[in-house]
Order: sequence, then C-alpha cells, then structure tokens
Amino acid sequence: MEQLLDILQQTCPGIDFTASDHLIDDGIIDSLDLVTLVTVLMDEYDVEISVDDLVPENFNSVQAIYDLIERAKS
Repeated sequence: MEQLLDILQQTCPGIDFTASDHLIDDGIIDSLDLVTLVTVLMDEYDVEISVDDLVPENFNSVQAIYDLIERAKS
C-alpha cells in the first residue's frame, strides 16, 4: 500500500490521496489524471486495467485503487 501511495503522489503531485474517499466523485482527480494514473499503474504493476474497470468506485480512494490492482494481478 505504501508503494502505491508513493506512486500516486509522484504521478499527481499536490493531491492528498489519504484525505478523501471520494477522489473521483469530489473532482479531486479529473479524467486526465485518471488516464495518467491508469497508464502508470499498468506499467508499475504489470497489470491490465480494462475499460470496464474505469468506474469511480475503483478510483475513489487509495484502498479502492489497491483493490483494483490486486484483482488485476490474479
């Protein structure tokens, strides 16, 4: 989880990923940030994130992103 948080903070500096459980819903992460994040996450974790995975529930919090990566690994 710590590695993920570091990646998120490097990818989108200035966003406090630990302060919100509604990153998408509250507009903290916009569509451009999301595309960048997905690209970085797929490269860093060597996983495939499909278009079907691009829903707010999978990106609203660090825990949700972590869970998405774990599902993609299996």
